[in-house]
Amino acid sequence: MLTAIAIDDEPMALEVVKAHASKVPFLELKETFTNAIKAMEYIKSNPVDLIFLDIKMPDISGMEFATLIPNETMIIFTTAYSEHAVKSFELDAIDYLLKPFNLSRFLKACQKAQEWFELKHGQKNASDFIFIKTGFEQVKINFDELLYCEANGNYVNFQTPNKKILSRMTLAETEKILPSHFLKTHRSFLVNAKKIDKIEKHQLHIGNTKIPVSGSYFEELIGKIKSDYR
Repeated sequence: MLTAIAIDDEPMALEVVKAHASKVPFLELKETFTNAIKAMEYIKSNPVDLIFLDIKMPDISGMEFATLIPNETMIIFTTAYSEHAVKSFELDAIDYLLKPFNLSRFLKACQKAQEWFELKHGQKNASDFIFIKTGFEQVKINFDELLYCEANGNYVNFQTPNKKILSRMTLAETEKILPSHFLKTHRSFLVNAKKIDKIEKHQLHIGNTKIPVSGSYFEELIGKIKSDYR
């Protein structure tokens, strides 16, 4: 069951979300807000999985609000203005609903959120692959193809031999969903130990790529490799 709130300065718009949400069996709409500041206070003590978020609101815009909430909270933007779609993509929103939207379109957006939630929370059971959200898509990455992960601000780059996949998440979140042979070498890097070609005091090599190794991680890295991969 997904928990959610809706934020919109127009009460009638919230009534539409409430009516649609009541027909989605896997969704529980906890509260609705016409005031974004009050909504922010609510989620501090009552975290939710999903927010239906209007964009053009007084005091704080939906775009600004989206940058202030935890990364793991999913967002579906609800707006009458199509020109914000690109920005919503950059904020890694689950979907972008243009008003007026019907139940069918609302349900499709909720299903996307449900699929992403299940992938993120259930993928540790997967034996040899992971799904990573990038933009509005989920991309499959085989663990045996993933070379390393690099933190870049609020994003993590998943590097394979042929492509980079950028996802809005932290390196700590990434570490939790990867197998144990992905080891931290630096505050910004997780590497696939099975792909390491050479280790030096302050760096390691995966093919032609040099990855930094911090002193605090060096001994742990060497010990782990000697015990598990000799």
